[in-house]
Amino acid sequence: MSALELRNQGNKLFQARKYDDAIACYTKAIIKNPNTALFFTNRALCHLKLRQWEKAILDCQRALEIDRSWVKGHFFLGQAYLEQNLYDEAIAALKRAHDLSKDQKLNFGDDITSALRVAKKRRWNTIEEKRIQQEVELQSYLNRLINEDKERQIIGLKKQDEMVSCEDFDNIIETTNKRLAEVNQLFVQLDERRKKRDVPDYLCGKISFEIMREPVITPSGITYDKKDIIEHLQRVGHFDPVTRTDLTQEQLIPNFSLKEVIDTYLEENPWAEEF
Repeated sequence: MSALELRNQGNKLFQARKYDDAIACYTKAIIKNPNTALFFTNRALCHLKLRQWEKAILDCQRALEIDRSWVKGHFFLGQAYLEQNLYDEAIAALKRAHDLSKDQKLNFGDDITSALRVAKKRRWNTIEEKRIQQEVELQSYLNRLINEDKERQIIGLKKQDEMVSCEDFDNIIETTNKRLAEVNQLFVQLDERRKKRDVPDYLCGKISFEIMREPVITPSGITYDKKDIIEHLQRVGHFDPVTRTDLTQEQLIPNFSLKEVIDTYLEENPWAEEF
């Protein structure tokens, strides 16, 4: 069988979810023709289905050595990195796949942008979890310092030769409790602000679902991020993706009021830049 025939047989086995058998066919195709990026990404996709992340990464890297502009190589590589919690690497690979797909006018639907959103969200959650842990450790450290200072003051009073009144001890306890309450209240406020860290839906585009940078409004009254709706018009068709009515780029009107709201929101919530 030729390499192409082996590839086609592998595709049939993949459709039947016989991923190991499909891998065997793609491997034979690669042996016959080791310079075809498609064979490697076909096999990489099987590895992804089998949750064999390392093997998927190796196949994607081999494909990209052959063709650096191979979109599927970057796309599947990003997915494999994402499953290994390598979020920076995943985001870089998926962004590259997204850019190349636009340059080459390839239609991957929402697959690439969806994976990119997931990668960004997971990276954000990881950063948040680390920040929370650091805050918990800082709170414990400050409480410990305050209590240690209380103990030092009490020991100091006990070592004094003159009589020490109960009022002196009470003052130390009262001051310590006040300081502890102030510190802990501060962290309660931080926790409350953290719980509110969620970008409102009305600030996010209806295509990318990311916070908009240049909102524009259509004659139907729907607001989109300008880059997303223009890409839709160029690649998909001249119609509003929500209302399905005819739409051209010339009909887009800047939504200055929403732009002002977004700019203010980002100024007051700089964390949203990485959301």
